[in-house]
Amino acid sequence: MSPISLDEMSAVKLMNRVDAKYVADDLTVTKLFSLIKNDYFVQEIDGKRIAAYDSIYYDTVDNHMYIIHQDKKLKRDKLRVRNYVDTGNFFCEVKHKNNHGRTKKKRIEVGENVFSDLKSDPATREFVEKQLPDYDFDGFQKKLSTTFDRITVVNKGKTERITVDFNVRFHNFENGNECGIAPLVIMELKRDGQCESVFQKTLFELRVKPLSISKYCIGRAMTDKNLKQNRFKKKIIKLQKLKKLREYAVTSENAEL
Repeated sequence: MSPISLDEMSAVKLMNRVDAKYVADDLTVTKLFSLIKNDYFVQEIDGKRIAAYDSIYYDTVDNHMYIIHQDKKLKRDKLRVRNYVDTGNFFCEVKHKNNHGRTKKKRIEVGENVFSDLKSDPATREFVEKQLPDYDFDGFQKKLSTTFDRITVVNKGKTERITVDFNVRFHNFENGNECGIAPLVIMELKRDGQCESVFQKTLFELRVKPLSISKYCIGRAMTDKNLKQNRFKKKIIKLQKLKKLREYAVTSENAEL
């Protein structure tokens, strides 16, 4: 794909944004991008097209943020500190989802110390308390870390942006359990209203359907069987099925060879 710079990417303003997530195995994603490569740019920073991310998610003692998502509440929040590994930047980020399904993200840049200890910086406390006034800041606890690599592409009409996350792994701070979903890939399509999408059309042709998925919630559910997780069981089974289908495809191909 032809490259697009970070500055050019920042000009892609999706004011009436519609989001959709998809999960597919790495072989399907490789095929997808071979089909759409002439219609999209790929973000490139200092010659790199793959960026590493490391995030720590916080929640209350009783896992309130996780539970309201599990209970299908439309209005919900997420709190994390994210390390943009390649640039060395750290941000404290709060995501709000309203009753209409719209997501807004607020963030401030923080120091590396906040990544290991959310409560080490007064400015971070002020920010979180302003964004999440219904929560007790001192009650937040580390719950889950996620690590993954990301590729970002934008269509040449600059009406949509797609993030492609792979090598996704989870670490549960409460019990020490770890797991990952490789070789599966999580893709998120952000587009301007109902503009036509080559990406979405090609996924349909490849029989890849949308799958609403939260890394935080899936990671918590997969690493802690004691958590209430009725809503996420079908999604976890779906991920396991996709993994098995991928293994079968590789086994069959090797047998033919």
